[in-house]
Amino acid sequence: QVQLVESGGGSVQAGGSLRLSCAASHSLAYMAWFRQAPGKEREGVAAAIRVGNSNTYYADSVKGRFTISQDNAKNTVYLQMDSLKPEDTAMYYCAAAAKFIPRARVLFPSEYYYWGQGTQVTASS
Repeated sequence: QVQLVESGGGSVQAGGSLRLSCAASHSLAYMAWFRQAPGKEREGVAAAIRVGNSNTYYADSVKGRFTISQDNAKNTVYLQMDSLKPEDTAMYYCAAAAKFIPRARVLFPSEYYYWGQGTQVTASS
């Protein structure tokens, strides 16, 4: 079984930055970040894929502000979050999957079956 542990969350003022880390027992082909705010559905934030041509994918709401990256030697996935906005406030989860996921669904929570416990991110205005 794959175990994922997130860290790096915290509280910052709007416009600030945070870097989340996801320490994985195993690095799988699909590593992604999701977030969920109270009363809202879980949504995909970013994904790093190493099937075929390695690629990254971002939700429109974070594109240009967030960057996902991996350190394969440490089985760690990062999410660099810059220019944070109040609407970014949520519990952030790391997720992983091994089987093929169509490009159009790489940010769908239902495609992932390994999940971390989450780390809270709060951006205050």
